[in-house]
Amino acid sequence: MRRIAAATCALVFSATISSAEEWQGSYGGFQLGNLSADTEGAASVSGDGQTLGVHLGYGIELGQYVLGGEVDYDTADVTLGAGLAEIDSLGRLKVRAGTGLGQTLVYGTAGIARADTSLGDETGYFLGAGIGADVGSGWVVGGEVLYHTFRDIDGSGIDADATTLGLRASFRF
Repeated sequence: MRRIAAATCALVFSATISSAEEWQGSYGGFQLGNLSADTEGAASVSGDGQTLGVHLGYGIELGQYVLGGEVDYDTADVTLGAGLAEIDSLGRLKVRAGTGLGQTLVYGTAGIARADTSLGDETGYFLGAGIGADVGSGWVVGGEVLYHTFRDIDGSGIDADATTLGLRASFRF
């Protein structure tokens, strides 16, 4: 019984822990998701809507870890309140750090975000986490959640917090 348990543990751990090298290199793809936003300050409203975008990045191997950068752009269809404001797009410059667990990459991400709204454009920051699964032939599918903060949008006195939840598909090249 102990031999079976030991063999099972060895098989599970050898299947899930592998080199981060399989996650090294360039990738690009698209994402779609939902954006939910709340504002405070001169106006307190909320709204949500869909996003659709593209991303391009590069990851490098550092031992068992993966470190990289990514740029992405989402178009958005989000109306806040009864038409007080609209979020038209989001662009992000990301740093990603994670670990490769076999065919799965788990990572955290942070960086600078730029929102294009009907009130004006504003730069803020974001934090988030994601997961990707290698499904073969260079394709990776996964999900990502990002929390954004924008302060005093274009001098309007309105602060906004936005959360995106998205599905992603990337091709490694």
